[in-house]
Amino acid sequence: MKTFMNLLVTLDDKITSLIKVAVTILGIFVSFAMVAGIASRTLLDVPVFGLEELVLMAAIWLYMLGAALASRERSHLSADFIQAFVHHETWQDMIRLLATVLSVVMATFFVTWSYSLFSWGFDKGQVTPVFGIPQYLSQGSLFVASVLLLVYAVRDLIKDVGKLMNK
Repeated sequence: MKTFMNLLVTLDDKITSLIKVAVTILGIFVSFAMVAGIASRTLLDVPVFGLEELVLMAAIWLYMLGAALASRERSHLSADFIQAFVHHETWQDMIRLLATVLSVVMATFFVTWSYSLFSWGFDKGQVTPVFGIPQYLSQGSLFVASVLLLVYAVRDLIKDVGKLMNK
């Protein structure tokens, strides 16, 4: 069991490293592409056709991978105002467990919906107007992110249940 857990941790670390590299590259690309597009239009009075569709696709992947990283680190936005009212640690843990269960349920819905969108886009064969890039490439970002969100939500659920069981 310990070897399996070590394998999961190693796999998670490799995926996280890959996502961080992708987020960095995408962030740099979006930043420079936006500056180049604005400078081209304002200074040279020459629009760069197709740049917007590349920026949009990169920004969608950037946002979705960033959401997956936030979910991994459990640093995504959350409404933890209950802790201000409930001071008993066990009750706080139970409320956190409930929130995690809801996150798992919602992430499951997101996986289902994003897969439907991705497969629909794949079946329809839609492409972007300038470069003809298949739309399912950007729609796939929703599916990838939702799968990662589900994996991390299940991980958090296991941790939260374990924390309550140890009390």
